[in-house]
Amino acid sequence: MKKVCLSLVALLFVFISCESDLDGAAFNQPITPTEVTVQNFMWQSMNLWYFWQDQVPDLADDRFATDEEYNAFLGATPDPTDFIQSIRFEEDRFTFFNEDFEVLLNSLAGVSRSNGLQFFSVDLSADDSESNRFLFVRNVVPGSDGAAQGIARGDVFWGINGEQITSQNIVDLLSPDTYTLNVGQLDTENRLVLQTEQEVTVTKVENFQEDPIRLARTLDVNGTQVGYLMYRSFNRNFNTELNDVFGQFVADGVTELVLDMRYNGGGSVNTSRLLASMIYGRNTNDLYLRQRWNSKLQSQFSDAQLNDFFANEVSNGVPINTLNLSRVYVLGTGRTASASELVMNGLDPYIEVIHIGSTTTGKNEFSISLVDNPNRNYQYSPSTENEINPNNRWIIQPLVGRNENAVGFFDYTDGFAPDVEQLEDVFNLGSFGDPSEPMLATALEMISGNVNTSRSRQRNVVIPTETVEVLEKEEGIMLLDKQLDFQ
Repeated sequence: MKKVCLSLVALLFVFISCESDLDGAAFNQPITPTEVTVQNFMWQSMNLWYFWQDQVPDLADDRFATDEEYNAFLGATPDPTDFIQSIRFEEDRFTFFNEDFEVLLNSLAGVSRSNGLQFFSVDLSADDSESNRFLFVRNVVPGSDGAAQGIARGDVFWGINGEQITSQNIVDLLSPDTYTLNVGQLDTENRLVLQTEQEVTVTKVENFQEDPIRLARTLDVNGTQVGYLMYRSFNRNFNTELNDVFGQFVADGVTELVLDMRYNGGGSVNTSRLLASMIYGRNTNDLYLRQRWNSKLQSQFSDAQLNDFFANEVSNGVPINTLNLSRVYVLGTGRTASASELVMNGLDPYIEVIHIGSTTTGKNEFSISLVDNPNRNYQYSPSTENEINPNNRWIIQPLVGRNENAVGFFDYTDGFAPDVEQLEDVFNLGSFGDPSEPMLATALEMISGNVNTSRSRQRNVVIPTETVEVLEKEEGIMLLDKQLDFQ
């Protein structure tokens, strides 16, 4: 597996119970006017937790000589969104926030208002006319309204509610709870999309829960049993189900694995550790990752708290079902991020990780969920939700640390480049788990020894030039779900 540059993020829950002797402004809050309550929470929490706190002058512990100067600074930027942006490090691409913590926390748990459709938005125009922009379906979540309406991966739409799609109107057209998609017809030979009169109406369902295990099956490839897992996110609520998948792989005699994380934006760090253990083995003496925090916090944690080893059980004594593999084939793209990249990096010192696809996102920094609860050093915890300031429901997910693997590698901000490049073709997306689907086909060819990488590289591809942000859930998430106490 080729490694590329520097660090980067993702998201992460840290439930920390703290009795701290740390000094600094975050623990000596000045009294602030109510009109800057949100800004005060943001500054105090960022001053303590932000990974680049010592590189942002306005977050320095000695930035303000008096309470009056501090309050004036907070009040100078009345919009909380503008304020949090003003105290971010310039290289931070992934800190984010929401004015209602419940909305964000539900999203991180895979619960949202959704019709289950995710798209590629592609302009096939030869110029800038926007006359040929289309929505190609890249994923349909099972159990969703989109699936119920018979929409499938690879379907294409030329309009919404009868209006031609453009880069300017696409987000607004997709925003309503219910909208009608105008169906297109693929002319694969000429690589065109033709308009039809057919249409389909879809409706978003409130509190829709996506199962991260999109598809798991065992393929017989010339007598070799190959496990295929299309895995969409590292949702800790599905750890038992994930372990059951590997139990079936073990029962099927699987000796090779294709791990499809092409659209996996991350999730729970612990779930990534469990998945890596299901692949590599119950090797509890082998280091999976080591955390790096900012200069204020690093010395406050013990080695036992900073280091995570491979696991031998899922929880409550339930043993890990493991394949004990010496290599794994990973399907990864620019939408493969965070906990997905963590698996690739964490396994790399121990087994061969063969990456098929395109360069991954490059997010290796984690964040924590911070709310206005100074008694908990601003960390969110379900058990203390009643302590959150009732006048401030804002939540922020700042980048607070980096994960490195057993040999100390963490420098992949530019993403992991593929060992075999395989770009997706929107005119030939195929079906997940189908041996003829192009990316999976390449992996199976390599497993069978019949790979022709030049053929893979020469396929005529259309690279999606723009994704539909309103439907994207792959923000790059690393949720650190273990308790850490300050020393």
